Amino acid sequence: MAKDQSLEVLNVLDLAKTQVYHFTAVIISGMGFFTDAYDLFCISLVTKLLGRIYYHVDGSSNPGTLPPNVAAAVNGVALCGTLAGQLFFGWLGDKLGRKRVYGMTLMLMMICSIASGLSFGSSPKSVIATLCFFRFWLGFGIGGDYPLSATIMAEYSNKKTCGAFIAAVFAMQGFGILAGGTVAIIVSAIFRAIYKSPAYSMDPLGSTVPQADYVWRIILMFGALPAALTYYWRMKMPETPRYTALVAKDEEKALGDMSKVLNMEVKAENKEIKQRANINIQKGNYSYGLFSKQFLHKHGLHLLGTASTWFLLDIAYYSQNLFQKDIFSAVGWLPAAKTMSALEELFKIARAQTLIALCGTVPGYWFTVFLIDHIGRFTIQLIGFFFMTVFMFALAIPYHHWTLKENNIGFVVMYGLTFFFANFGPNSTTFVVPAEIFPARFRSTCHGISAAAGKAGAIVGAFGFLYASQNQDKSKANAGYPAGIGMRNSLMVLGVINVFGLLLTFLVPEPKGRSLEEISGENEEGNQQQSRNEAESV
Repeated sequence: MAKDQSLEVLNVLDLAKTQVYHFTAVIISGMGFFTDAYDLFCISLVTKLLGRIYYHVDGSSNPGTLPPNVAAAVNGVALCGTLAGQLFFGWLGDKLGRKRVYGMTLMLMMICSIASGLSFGSSPKSVIATLCFFRFWLGFGIGGDYPLSATIMAEYSNKKTCGAFIAAVFAMQGFGILAGGTVAIIVSAIFRAIYKSPAYSMDPLGSTVPQADYVWRIILMFGALPAALTYYWRMKMPETPRYTALVAKDEEKALGDMSKVLNMEVKAENKEIKQRANINIQKGNYSYGLFSKQFLHKHGLHLLGTASTWFLLDIAYYSQNLFQKDIFSAVGWLPAAKTMSALEELFKIARAQTLIALCGTVPGYWFTVFLIDHIGRFTIQLIGFFFMTVFMFALAIPYHHWTLKENNIGFVVMYGLTFFFANFGPNSTTFVVPAEIFPARFRSTCHGISAAAGKAGAIVGAFGFLYASQNQDKSKANAGYPAGIGMRNSLMVLGVINVFGLLLTFLVPEPKGRSLEEISGENEEGNQQQSRNEAESV
């Protein structure tokens, strides 16, 4: 009987020791996320510089800022592209294979990173329009990396360390954010040293040197470098054995791909191995499709759980990340814009964001990597949402206390802790879990759907927080913006959103320590299919 036969061939992957190839795959896949994070978050560093360069108003007491619609477009257009890319490439990864699609996303990121920095035109309208065009397609490529990288890493990994390897790929985002700040610091420092400029209050025109136009372009174009360095190696990666066996149903190729991953020879001529492979191939003969009644019965609540928690997490996470500079300014951690030159302001914003990334963001990612296969995805997600809620309310309720100059350090510590628990929490686990709990033939698509729900939340955060955080007194709101609910109330709303994320976490199963086929139910379905085949042959 098939059910009583020895371990299926894919169990060799589940039980295999960690190989050098696993670490190579983390680096190759992780560099994509390094680029993703760099490109998505570096735009928040240069928006104030863009405002000074292209939207200066003669006679104004304050430096130029991006108009509300322009700021929303520049911050949000890449997120819109990412959402579309997650859905499209997630679906394509299941149809054509992970490997065949993987190179397309990186090439798109490389081209559009460079093109973003080369945004052409002499008028503000033309520069911003071309920048937004290329950043949309940059986001489209970034979107494809989410389902493909997660799925590839999950399908290469053994069941003992699967969570850690997927989380390690995602943790490269932390280094990408850190790199974005570091590059901005270095480039702005070099240009400040060469091209001296006074504060805006002393010389409004002279405070923004013409060469500042090169600065934001260099920062954006640098995002192409890590992608270019790993493109060759990404193209050399083999297809995942699980896709080849369970979806493509190519036994010979699946065994060959396993040999490359495990650094050992698995011969198809071996009768026993071949028989096990045939069992697994038969398990690919499933009767139900995506969004069928059977799919919704088996995986509907799981998909709702992964999508809804990612949606809520990204509202809070992207609101915090994209508008750090506004929050820092509101509490007085950054000086008033008019007391600085354009390059000095960029330098200080980058320094503040890099400090937060170094102390809160990066450690949070790696705490998840080291602990996820010990305490589980579910526990980490609950811990993360709980403490994000606690620290968000701790910032919001006594908000006036944190705006006092003597309390700025305390504010930064508390704010950094919200980032730590976002990354040692739902920002990591919402990426990991969808790659583990769905069947192989839907895995990339379902991860793409979950990730796209997250980006929908990011868009809500990017556009909503921009307006909501404006002062309740219209005369004190930024130029061109209507009155909002204020920074304090905005932080309160984000705290409430985290509470809902915590509650919806209970819809998500715990995959720790189980094989992908066991979690997704493919083992059970395969045995049922095999029993039916045997019954029909009698």
